[in-house]
Amino acid sequence: MVTEYLESNRKEADAVYVETVKAGDGWMHTVKKGQVLRIVDVNGNQAVDTIFYNADDIYERYSVQQTVQAQRNALVGLGTELRSNDDNVMLKVVADTCGDHDTLGSACSCESNMIRYGFHTRYMHACRETFLAKLLATPGMDKRDQVNNLNFFMYVPLDAEGRLNFADGISSPGKYIELQAMMNVIVLVSNCPQLNNPCNGYDPTPVKMIIWDN
Repeated sequence: MVTEYLESNRKEADAVYVETVKAGDGWMHTVKKGQVLRIVDVNGNQAVDTIFYNADDIYERYSVQQTVQAQRNALVGLGTELRSNDDNVMLKVVADTCGDHDTLGSACSCESNMIRYGFHTRYMHACRETFLAKLLATPGMDKRDQVNNLNFFMYVPLDAEGRLNFADGISSPGKYIELQAMMNVIVLVSNCPQLNNPCNGYDPTPVKMIIWDN
């Protein structure tokens, strides 16, 4: 993939919504069709695990398979169309100062922590638990609605033999990605608490969510 960068001319002062999400916290919010969501990696090297749902039909949701197949690339960047399980475009990347966001690493869990890093990590907080807490607190949604996510700012290179590697992040303080909603979407975020691999630089930090009407 040839990484392309494009800065945005949108100003935070013109936004209709701004919120800082602390390290390890979850965030769930509806972004209306036409609105633009910016996710800012405030301190740099912070993974932002994210799932999208059609706000008008929650059974339509982000699909890594449809997204990767359509663009024939396993990384998300400028111009990527994030597609649903019905193969509809949910959001489009309209600005990006980082590039090469991961679609394959999925979310960390207590179980995967234990298998990868040892039994002593079994009860450490993980993205799966953050997702579940938000879903279970939302009427009409439950654990079956946790589907494969993508990971903004997380770098997971895929080698020639198809193996994934958790690598040092390529983001830095203030890097961001902007996504324009092509439908009304519910955005579910786990600001990753992972301490055992370099996806967060072993030190999880906050991110900022900013929304403009256009």
